[in-house]
Amino acid sequence: MGLPPPASVLLGLLLQGMLKPLWGDLVFIPPVIRMSGPAVSAALVGRTEDVTVSLALLQNETGILPVPTCTVPSNETEDWILTVTPGVNMSEVTVRLKRDVERCSSNEKDPFLASPCLLQTLLVSASHNASCSAHLLIQVEIYANSSLAHNASENMTVIPNQVYQPLGPCPCDLTAGACDVRCCCDQECSSGSTELFRQSCFTGVFGGDVNPPFDQLCSAQTTRRVPDWFPLLCVQSPLVNSPFLGYFYHGAVSPKQDSAFETCLHTDLKDIADFGYKQGDPIMTVDKTYFTIPQVSLAGQCLRNAPVAFLQNFDVKCITDLEVHQEQDGILNAKIKNGLLGGIVTPKVIYEEAADLDKFITLTETLSNKGSAPRNVNLEEHYVFRWNNNTISEINVRIMRANIDAHQKGILTQRFTVKFLSYNSDSDKELSGNPAGRGLCTSATFMPILFGENALSGCLLEVGINENCTQLRETAVERLDSLIQATHVAMRGNSDYSDPNDGWLEIIRVAAPDTGAGPSASSMPGVCLGIPAQLSVRILISEVGAVEGIIQQEILAVETRSSPVDWQYQCGLTCEDKADLFPLSASVQFIKIPAQLPRPLTRFQASCTEHDCNRNEVCWPQLLYPLTRYYQGEPYSHCIAKGFLLVSFLVLAVFLSNPGTRICRAWNSSAI
Repeated sequence: MGLPPPASVLLGLLLQGMLKPLWGDLVFIPPVIRMSGPAVSAALVGRTEDVTVSLALLQNETGILPVPTCTVPSNETEDWILTVTPGVNMSEVTVRLKRDVERCSSNEKDPFLASPCLLQTLLVSASHNASCSAHLLIQVEIYANSSLAHNASENMTVIPNQVYQPLGPCPCDLTAGACDVRCCCDQECSSGSTELFRQSCFTGVFGGDVNPPFDQLCSAQTTRRVPDWFPLLCVQSPLVNSPFLGYFYHGAVSPKQDSAFETCLHTDLKDIADFGYKQGDPIMTVDKTYFTIPQVSLAGQCLRNAPVAFLQNFDVKCITDLEVHQEQDGILNAKIKNGLLGGIVTPKVIYEEAADLDKFITLTETLSNKGSAPRNVNLEEHYVFRWNNNTISEINVRIMRANIDAHQKGILTQRFTVKFLSYNSDSDKELSGNPAGRGLCTSATFMPILFGENALSGCLLEVGINENCTQLRETAVERLDSLIQATHVAMRGNSDYSDPNDGWLEIIRVAAPDTGAGPSASSMPGVCLGIPAQLSVRILISEVGAVEGIIQQEILAVETRSSPVDWQYQCGLTCEDKADLFPLSASVQFIKIPAQLPRPLTRFQASCTEHDCNRNEVCWPQLLYPLTRYYQGEPYSHCIAKGFLLVSFLVLAVFLSNPGTRICRAWNSSAI
C-alpha cells in the first residue's frame, strides 16, 4: 500500500505486457489486480502450450519491489494456492486463500476496522523453457468485514432464505440432466418413467416432502400414541407456518387473484389501522382488506397480491407472459385507511403514455385478427406515500401505460415502486438517511433510517495521487455531515412538532479525534492522515409498556460518531496519476436497553431445564397463561380478579351439582 515507484525492470515488463498481445506472446489480463476477497482470477492469453505458471510471495522491506525471477516454480505458498484451467488459446489462473481471515480486533461490535487483516503482495509468473514471459501482480488487502471492500467482480452464490422456502425442493434429485430412479419429484423424469417406480418412491424429506405436517398439528395423522388431551392443545395452523422452515412468516401474502390491489383478510385477523400504523404494518383499506401491489419474493417469483408495509420502500420488476397477463386497475376505486379512526385517503392517479415499448415488451408476436379492440397494459407504477407520525396524509400514483393489440404475444416487464416520504418533504428525495449502494458519492442516493433496522452502506470518492489532504478532509466531513442534518429526534411516533420539550431528544455528536498531520506526512505525495471516513449512528431504544398487548418502544438517546482513517494512494506496477477510490461508510445500530435487569436464575432453574420454556416444546409455567405474568393483554390485577371470579363459579357449580348434594348429605348424616 502506497509503495514508491517500482524498479525500472518491472516498468519495462509492464510496457512489454501492453505490446505482447499484438505479437502473440503470453500476457496476463489484467496485469495488476487489487484483491479484497478469498479468491481472484485472471486470463493468461497467448501460446499457453508448455507454459509453467508459478506463485511467489514478495517480501518487501525497503519499499521497492524486487526483480521477478522464474528459477523456482511453485504453485502454492503457506497461505495461497494456485490453479490453472487450460482453454482455447488461453488459460484461467486462479489464486485462492487456503485459510479463513482472522479477526483483527476483539471488539465484536465495531463493524469498521481501519487496518486490514491480510496485507501481502503476490507475483504470478508464466515461464517457457525457464524464461520468464509474463507476470501478474496481486495486491492483497483483505478486511475481516469484507462487505465494505467487496470486489464486484467476484461471483457469489445466492442461497434462498429458508424462512420462505426449503433450500432444496427435491433432495433425491442427485443427477443433473438425468432421471433419478425412485425420485418422483425429479422434474427430469418423464411420466412414463415415473409410472415404473411410482409405488416405490422415496418418502419423507429426501423424497421431496420438504414440508411435512408436524406432530403438534391437529390435522396430522400420526401413528404414535398421543395423550387424551391432544385434541384440546393441538395447533391449528396452515403448513406454510411449518417449524421445518426454521421460522414463521413475517407478514402475510394472500394467493387470491381477485384484484391486484385488494385481497380478503381472514375473519380472525385483527385490524389495528384505526389506531395508527407502525413500521411494518400492512396498509388497510376501508373494506378491511390489504392494499396490495405486485412484489418479488426471495425466490424471484412475482407475487401479485403482496401487501404494502408501512414505511418500507421497494423497487421491483415483474416479468409476465402477455398471453396470461390480466390488467386489474383497481387503484381508482381504492380507499385507504389513513391511520385515524374513520379517516380515509384516496390515491391521486396520473396516467402517462409510453413512447418506446421495446424496453418493456420483448419477443413480440402479433396474430392477425381484424376487428379486435386494443387493450391497455400498465408498464410502470410509481406510488408515493406521504406520512405524518403514524398516519398517511397523501398518496400520489403515476402510471405509465400503453395500448397494444389484444392478441399480441411476448414477454412483458413491469416496474413497481413504493416510496414513503415525510409530509413536510419538498421533493421526492429524502435529505437525511443513509447512502444507498456502493457507487460514487456524486451519484449516490439516500434512504431514510427505519426504526429497529440496522443498516450499513457507503459510497466512493475519487482521489488522485497529488490530492490535497486538507481539501479531501473537508470533502469527507461535508459528505458525512450531510447524512444527519437534523438536530433532534422524536422519542415516540406522536411527539409534538411544535413543542421541542414534548418528547424530543438532541442528537449527541462526537467529532472525530484530531490526529493532526505532521510535516513528514504533508510532504509525502499520495498519503493523507486522519481523514474522516466512517460515520457510526447508535440509537438506544427501550420498551416502555404495552397498549392492548402491543409493545410500545421509545428512543432513549442518539449518538453520531466519526472515525478517521489514514489514506494512501494504491500503486500498481507504476504509480500513475489516475483516479483512486476512497471509501466513505455509514452504519446505523439500534441497541435495546432492558427496562429492568433480568432476574438471575436460581440453582434449580440452572440445573433443571424441564420447566424452561425456551428449551422445551411444552411450557408448564404458562399452563394457566391468562393468570400468569406472561400475559400482557391487560393489567395483572384484572387477570387475578377474573381468575378468582371464575374459581368461585366453579366452586358454586360443584356444590349445586348432584355429587355436591350427596357429599353434603353424607357430611350431615355423619355429624348426627
